[in-house]
Amino acid sequence: MDAQPSPARRAALVFIFITVLIDVLSFGLIIPVLPHLVQQLEGGDIEHAAYWVGLFGMVFAGVQFLSSPIQGALSDRFGRRPVILLSCLGLGLDFVFMALAPTLAWLMVGRIISAITSASFSTANAYIADVTPPEGRGKAFGMIGAAFGLGFIVGPLVGGLLGGIDLRLPFWGAAVLALTNFAYGLFVLPESLPPEKRAPRFDWSQAKPLASVALVRRYPQIADLIVVMLLATSTHYVYQSTFVLYGDVRYGWGPTGVSYVLAVVGVLSVIVNAGLVGRIIKRLGEQRALSFGLACGVVGFAIYGFAASPWLFYVGLPISALWAVSQPAAQALMTREVGADAQGRLQGAIMSLVSLTGIVAPMMYASTFGFFIGKRAPVYMPGAAFFLAAMVLACAWFLAVRHSRRAATVEPATA
Repeated sequence: MDAQPSPARRAALVFIFITVLIDVLSFGLIIPVLPHLVQQLEGGDIEHAAYWVGLFGMVFAGVQFLSSPIQGALSDRFGRRPVILLSCLGLGLDFVFMALAPTLAWLMVGRIISAITSASFSTANAYIADVTPPEGRGKAFGMIGAAFGLGFIVGPLVGGLLGGIDLRLPFWGAAVLALTNFAYGLFVLPESLPPEKRAPRFDWSQAKPLASVALVRRYPQIADLIVVMLLATSTHYVYQSTFVLYGDVRYGWGPTGVSYVLAVVGVLSVIVNAGLVGRIIKRLGEQRALSFGLACGVVGFAIYGFAASPWLFYVGLPISALWAVSQPAAQALMTREVGADAQGRLQGAIMSLVSLTGIVAPMMYASTFGFFIGKRAPVYMPGAAFFLAAMVLACAWFLAVRHSRRAATVEPATA
């Protein structure tokens, strides 16, 4: 454990929180305008624009799969600070690049660069593992979740307002945020990984994407937890791939109604991550908190699928919000099993594997939704995608319970 003074550690955690918040804000700013900019560059053709937006998502996830383990290995060898700062700088310059992109091809190049630089989220997680004692990591990871929730409340709302003035204005706003973040970190962010705890050399074999699988083999005790995270993360894509259309088809919400619901989801996410995660993990312990969070997610998605009226959908919101407890609990459990010199590789490997779900999951949920509201469906079921997400999350819950039982049998033997 790093011997950083307590005030320095707090300042470091504050910066990491702000880093993640600003990065999420910057991405949130462009969420409401990127499809419209694609449509504009495509000549106004909505069909082709939808194809390009889907392609952008697949490429973004694929590039993150390749780049995350490299960033993780670099941070283990050279420290977290230079990797995080360079990522912030690169992200800011890339938003300028996208703001000026004259064609779809150049905009695609910009998305590829942003996928590489946004991989710094894995390094931020490794930083937290460096400066936080094991018993406090669940709460710290929960604060990162709160940054995501807050960023996705404010970002899209501001991005929509700026986009109403000019479609490229949110990109400039995102660039200002990211570059300000770089300047702030240049003066404030301390290094969290001392030289004596760094990897002795940069190993390209550990930076290859498939080295993620090798890392899992090296730490078989976290294999179940990584699969749990992959399954849980894949279900997040049911929101972005179907939620807008689902709200329109089932409740007639339209874009405004959906935006209000998303704002409520973001507020609940902040409340749970910032106010409840640490308390729940402290009270239940990391193992039971993981199972509890996943179970809440299963129930929440099932309610969404059954909800024939908006009020029943609203009932599911606070229940599914408690699902957020599961990720920091899983992160905290995994960081206990890996040494300081491998935390960056662990987080990079996790993010790399998680990126694979971004290639497969959106199409899986979107096609399920489309099939069950179409003419070929054996039964009309607009909530089918949410039922599928509930089943996937139920599998994650089963694995979490199995891991908990295995851990319970190992601990007495090693005590």
